[in-house]
Amino acid sequence: MWATTLRPLIRDIVNDVIDLIAFISPVQPSGWRKLRNIVQWTPFFQTYKKQRYPWVQLAGHQEQGTILKKLCPKEELCFQVLMKDVLRPYVPEYKGHVTCEDGESIYLQLQDLLGDFTSPCVMDCKVGVRTYLEEELAKAKEKPKLRKDMYEKMIQIDPDAPTEEEHRLKGVTKPRYMVWRETISSTATLGFRIEGIKKSDGKSSKDFKTTKNKEQVMAAFRDFIDGFSHAGKVIGSSLLFVHDATNANVWMIDFAKTLVLPNGTKIDHGSKWTVGNHEDGYLIGINNLISIFSDMLQLPDPMAHCLPAPTVTTIVTAASEDERNATDNT
Repeated sequence: MWATTLRPLIRDIVNDVIDLIAFISPVQPSGWRKLRNIVQWTPFFQTYKKQRYPWVQLAGHQEQGTILKKLCPKEELCFQVLMKDVLRPYVPEYKGHVTCEDGESIYLQLQDLLGDFTSPCVMDCKVGVRTYLEEELAKAKEKPKLRKDMYEKMIQIDPDAPTEEEHRLKGVTKPRYMVWRETISSTATLGFRIEGIKKSDGKSSKDFKTTKNKEQVMAAFRDFIDGFSHAGKVIGSSLLFVHDATNANVWMIDFAKTLVLPNGTKIDHGSKWTVGNHEDGYLIGINNLISIFSDMLQLPDPMAHCLPAPTVTTIVTAASEDERNATDNT
């Protein structure tokens, strides 16, 4: 039932994105060029030597349009289920896993979603009303420790966010930070947030932590499509938007926190989350994405009436905040 409900919604988003881009700037199709070296889907890279690169090129398989992602057993299980599901057209093709020459590192083999795009523009939207599992929150609460690094992240965004006691101690606990972080972006207001945008010129922006209302989101979407004319419970999952001068598509990605619910537990993906009810708010985000793109299509000029887009800065090679926090048990 969940997949049957979601499939037409994803299709609606794909159609809206394609219609919006085509309406804004019709162009003549150009020749296709197969990309060989771009193996990452999102604008967020990690340090290779510390084994934090999320995507690694599959040596000898570039012609097959395949990339590698570090194995997460839960994500692999999700991909195995999705390959037999009605949602299969909207997720990367799963091609099994491989073990590297060291005999220890295991990677998922996945379809390279950027392989058929020329100078692609990429946008990653994290969908749902929360990006952490209830189990993660409970574990973090067991032995909470004051974290100076999370306090510093908090005051960089909002100097008034910490309490007087937190200011005095110059630290916040991980549970406190995790919950607060979701309240400052459109995750809380729209059920999704923009994680980042990478333009065709290689520059990217992650400055969306406080992008919260519909007008701000529309401005960011405008920035994403502007370059077109110029060349179970689903937690922490993303929609990956990709376009170049002649093509556009949307896929569901990132399933490391997509889990089967406990026996007897049912959710509708559209209700408000409270601790213990397992709701993920996925359909809240999907419906709001459809609404925003549909509203933009109704404008006389979809590129007008938007706030200035966030400044695009040179890409920074750093792990995404969600990935760091998901693996940080300290």
